[in-house]
Amino acid sequence: MANIQEIAKLAGVSSATVSRVINHKPHVSSETRAHVQQIINQLDYVPNINAVSLKKGATKMLGIVAPTFSDSLGTFLKNFTLAAQQGGYNVTLFLTGLDKQKELEAFERLRNKQLDGLVLVIRLNEWDVLESYAKYGPIVTWQRVEDRNIQSVFMNQYDGYMLALEHLYEKGYRKIVNAYGNTAGLNTKSREKAYADFCQKYDLNPNEFKHFYNQGHMSEGETMARWWVDQTHKPDAFVMATDYLASGLVTEAKRLGLSIPQDFAVVGFDNTLVAHLLDLTTIHYPIGKQGENAFIMIDNQLSKRTNPLEALSFHLVERLTT
Repeated sequence: MANIQEIAKLAGVSSATVSRVINHKPHVSSETRAHVQQIINQLDYVPNINAVSLKKGATKMLGIVAPTFSDSLGTFLKNFTLAAQQGGYNVTLFLTGLDKQKELEAFERLRNKQLDGLVLVIRLNEWDVLESYAKYGPIVTWQRVEDRNIQSVFMNQYDGYMLALEHLYEKGYRKIVNAYGNTAGLNTKSREKAYADFCQKYDLNPNEFKHFYNQGHMSEGETMARWWVDQTHKPDAFVMATDYLASGLVTEAKRLGLSIPQDFAVVGFDNTLVAHLLDLTTIHYPIGKQGENAFIMIDNQLSKRTNPLEALSFHLVERLTT
């Protein structure tokens, strides 16, 4: 494979001149530029990106590490990638399939200078292990984390969940079942705290009904619809961990001949496309802006800038399921 020195020898110019032509820099006459470019084309020369990255100390490549793909990740990834591309970066996605070792392999890319920064969606390894990589480059997580060297773009789920609960109370619903996500996550703990405070505020029994934990799949939402049918003492509303989970509940309820919200109301969370398609009342969670903020955090660290973050807030989107 040709290199700059060979091109310079054949063109009868210095290596610095060849470099200026390759990088479209000034101070080269049009005749010399055309001559050097002709040699480059003849030799089919392509710059070694790894060598360029090593010389510049930057790969202009960022990574996103996630256990699996989802609708919400798609929104996050899209907005993060668009912001990164606008900033001159490329993005690669690492899907770990819940394999801790694969997660660490992505972090090793950061340590080996193959990536400039990383976004972690949901961790598999302990924070102490992952935090040790922060010295090799900026790491931002979508997961809620506090008092660490890893920055987070999380929003306090307490606020969004309380909006859902207050909406149901205003509509006259009192017998509410919650379907929570990952019980080990701080987001779930915030939602549980919101429900406890809600019940205390309105003197409701928080344990009147069974609540569902570690819920995420559409099929689990379908199971909840069948569970409702089997109950003699029935709840009148569900607050779901995600729109995707809620979609299973709503569609199976319709298959069973139930009417929503006449039999029971449903509130989702995220305000994704499926919520719009099913006319699902939900909590708008600005996932896209969180993706943009993740890039701003990384870029600020890499470029020593202090660009402001996007303002984030939850709001209720009322549709037909309440």
